[in-house]
Amino acid sequence: MADRFEDLRVLVAVVSAGGFAAGAERLGVAKSAVSRRIRELEDRLGVRLFDRTTRRIQLTQAGREFHDRAVELLARLDEAEEAASSASGQLKGCIRIAAPFSVAAHCLAPAVGRFLERHPGVSLSIDTDDRMVDLVRDGFDLAIRIGQLPDSSLVARRLVTIRHACVASPALLERFGAPQTPQDLSRFPGVVYSNRDEGSYWRFADDVVPTVTSRLDFADGVSVREAAIAGIGVAMLPTFITHDAIRRGVLSIVLATHMRPPIAMYALHPSMRNQTVRTRALIDFLVDEFGGEPFWDRDLFDFVPSSIPNVDT
Repeated sequence: MADRFEDLRVLVAVVSAGGFAAGAERLGVAKSAVSRRIRELEDRLGVRLFDRTTRRIQLTQAGREFHDRAVELLARLDEAEEAASSASGQLKGCIRIAAPFSVAAHCLAPAVGRFLERHPGVSLSIDTDDRMVDLVRDGFDLAIRIGQLPDSSLVARRLVTIRHACVASPALLERFGAPQTPQDLSRFPGVVYSNRDEGSYWRFADDVVPTVTSRLDFADGVSVREAAIAGIGVAMLPTFITHDAIRRGVLSIVLATHMRPPIAMYALHPSMRNQTVRTRALIDFLVDEFGGEPFWDRDLFDFVPSSIPNVDT
């Protein structure tokens, strides 16, 4: 029976990681061991679970159905083990989290150490790919997301307010002057976050969207920030990414009176029926940790410069 559950874990790891090699890496075993176990599983079931090509693998219809049941069985096993261990008053097990890289680096990493100190039997595995994931299919316990949420069967819990600010390096502002309205940004080069369209990226209050010439884009906000610090262009970023650079004076907030309305960060998880006690404890912890004004926004707008020359119009 233990081997059969291990078969399920291997299958789910291959699907959630997107391939045999990535699944083997996630499990900490050789790719050949994963391939052999999947082949033996297919032989035992008498069906092909994957369509394999030289470039990718894809579940067959039988594979999708078996995978969905495997995810459910593993979740139930996890719940049973957790219920037994929590009777002793201690939480145990791994929580798998999907979060954008910048959120993991600037929001989760500074906080989760305190959670792990409280619960020494718990471990965290954080996937920092900015792509949207299917929590159930990919085997995640929760995902951290910012902004408008798509309709889904997932449950969302609000964690914290997220503000965006338009930022530029002092050198860039010396060169172009301080913009007084969003439209003044048409004279500036820009650096953008490629996972958002430029219309939503450059949006200011009252849905004003200036025309900004952007010649550089990145798939993560941290790289956008570093390019802005280097003076390559202005950028629009969440303050949790830029607060330290602003306090150090290597970035300046511009157009502070034109900021778009704040949005929110959410923890998304499957239905309460499938939520483990340890996952619920982590979400409760994050709500308390980020409650009120988050640490990255405290007094941040005291750093808005007042002595930069205006744009010459």
